[in-house]
Amino acid sequence: MTELTILDGGMGVELIARGVTSKDGLWSAQALVDDPETVAEVHRDYVKAGARVIITNSYSTIPSYLEKAGLANEYLRYTKVAGEIARRVADEFDGQVKVAGSLPPLDESYRYDLAPADEDALPIYRSLTETLNPYVDLYVCETMACVREACNASQAALESGKPFWVAWTLAEEPGSGLRSGESIAAAFAALTPFNPEAYLFNCSTPESITPALGQLRALTDKPIGVYPNLLHIPKDWTLDNEVSAGYRELAVEDFVGFAHEWRHQGATIIGGCCGIGPDYIQALAAGV
Repeated sequence: MTELTILDGGMGVELIARGVTSKDGLWSAQALVDDPETVAEVHRDYVKAGARVIITNSYSTIPSYLEKAGLANEYLRYTKVAGEIARRVADEFDGQVKVAGSLPPLDESYRYDLAPADEDALPIYRSLTETLNPYVDLYVCETMACVREACNASQAALESGKPFWVAWTLAEEPGSGLRSGESIAAAFAALTPFNPEAYLFNCSTPESITPALGQLRALTDKPIGVYPNLLHIPKDWTLDNEVSAGYRELAVEDFVGFAHEWRHQGATIIGGCCGIGPDYIQALAAGV
């Protein structure tokens, strides 16, 4: 069986647990403003738990989030800080750890209907990669809820000259494709011209990932992977509206059980997203 690459876990929820950000507003970017050293501590804890790829805390260093605090014009400043922190932590571990630059949705997560027009999205993605390029080993276009969003992020990642992965977020109902309703086959076909190095599912329930992974494995021989969340996301949710995302309980041993199943389905990259903390990653590293 191919060796497993272990990713880190969720950053935002972990920063909330450590008291340096909240569940709304700037989300994980707030810690870059107020307490960047705690971001480094979270990265470091994931590496100590067994992660060998850490993702930059640049998920919410985008204009649409930062404008809530009047910081939209400083998005590249905070993106650079996120890159610097991740690189510094990775370099503490003598080449054992790679840094993946996060290329996130440019409006609300999961809301494919709010994804900016191509002519607006591409310049932002390009500026993100230009800023992160000195600090990262690869990019991950993550939480991509629709084909168009993934294509825009992939275009910028391709132009960066660095390897990149694409991670889609899935509909809550297992077997229903992306959150946009587009099929996994259609999403895969649209990305073929960009030639990602790996395809993943992230920020989705373990139950939706399991059938989707089988569909993906049938489409490609490239590396595939997963990093699930512990959330249930209602259709009209945004970070700041009155629609609440629900947390689900998932014991660490059950997460490891899912990981065993995903390994048997061909996954060679596994980590965690929202709610999956260092204890889960440590158990993954020990048990899979």
